[in-house]
Amino acid sequence: MFPIIPANTATASFPENDEGIFGFGYDGGSNVSMTNLVSNAGVVASDTAGVGTARRHPAGCEYGGDKGIFGYGYDSSVTAITNLVSNTGVVATDTTGVGTARQFAEGCSYGEDKGIFGFGRPVGHIPYAITNLVSNAGVVASDQAAVTGTARYGLDACEYGGDKGIFGYGYLGPATSITNLVSNAGVVATDTTGVGTVRYVLAACSYGGDKGIFGYGSTDGSDYFSMTNLVSNAGVVATDTTGVGTGRFNIAACEYGGDKGIFGFGTTGPSTGVSITNLVSNAGVVASDQAATTGTARYNLAACSFN
Repeated sequence: MFPIIPANTATASFPENDEGIFGFGYDGGSNVSMTNLVSNAGVVASDTAGVGTARRHPAGCEYGGDKGIFGYGYDSSVTAITNLVSNTGVVATDTTGVGTARQFAEGCSYGEDKGIFGFGRPVGHIPYAITNLVSNAGVVASDQAAVTGTARYGLDACEYGGDKGIFGYGYLGPATSITNLVSNAGVVATDTTGVGTVRYVLAACSYGGDKGIFGYGSTDGSDYFSMTNLVSNAGVVATDTTGVGTGRFNIAACEYGGDKGIFGFGTTGPSTGVSITNLVSNAGVVASDQAATTGTARYNLAACSFN
């Protein structure tokens, strides 16, 4: 007879989404609300007509284990509106904003089924250290009163360790590489000394089921990197990995295929949007530019995974 393994000895497993979505942004002439779905093979679909207020500099994250949310950004002014993404990738109409309106914020999931939006700035250049938790039903909470970490904007965030998150890099007067870990209860830790090249308007996503990656970005808007920094399943950021693909900034990234990631879109110069994508393997290896990426070239967009 085979031995019976008690249920409480089973290995913990965390939900890993199979598809992704890029949404919103700026096409060089106007804000847009279009989206592009990413299949479980990393194939980017053509444009889906936009739903919700067209805007740039929004943030995105997962919630509920299989859904996503876009929030905040800039239309004709900063906003706090959000748009839920169903587990089939359908974007809902605007939900009235909660919390401080801002742009250049970022988001990630935590606790397996919840999310967090953090940091950002108003129309001026004075950064915030505000965070807003997202419940497993996609409800955004009011501003957290006691957020630790250096105020900044143009940073990015991703999940790691299966149920935790990390905010990293950003701009506070110059660019920085500091990071802030997010516990599985949504508590943001104090600054961790930065590792790697300082930069902002970069992107980040999870990969490998329990690790993360930061990539691309700029130090001052005149240089465009393709370098990456891996994040271990303990939240430790590694030194720079030589970049692969076209250097750019104002880019977005998300998970797909359960354990892989994708960097997409961005800009290579003033008002020069691109529709380039680069796949990330489940070992954190970034591939060269995909030759035939669909979707409108744009930048200042956001992305999240679902399903």
